Amino acid sequence: MANPNESVQCRPLEVQVGDKGIERAIKHLKRKMAAEGILRELKRRRHHMKPSVKLRKKIAEAARRRRKRVRTDDMRF
Repeated sequence: MANPNESVQCRPLEVQVGDKGIERAIKHLKRKMAAEGILRELKRRRHHMKPSVKLRKKIAEAARRRRKRVRTDDMRF
């Protein structure tokens, strides 16, 4: 776990706008943001949650990841 006094080094997301146009670059940026988890983090930070609600969400998220892992494990065999 990082020390709160240390600065966090983040590398910015960059998208090159080429001949394909700005709309395609925006789509590409949104895809990158979704892959990095930035959109989920923004939605999570938008509102304050009580600690009890936060705990329930954390448990639900862990259950969702567990179900996803089981589903992908079943598909491999």
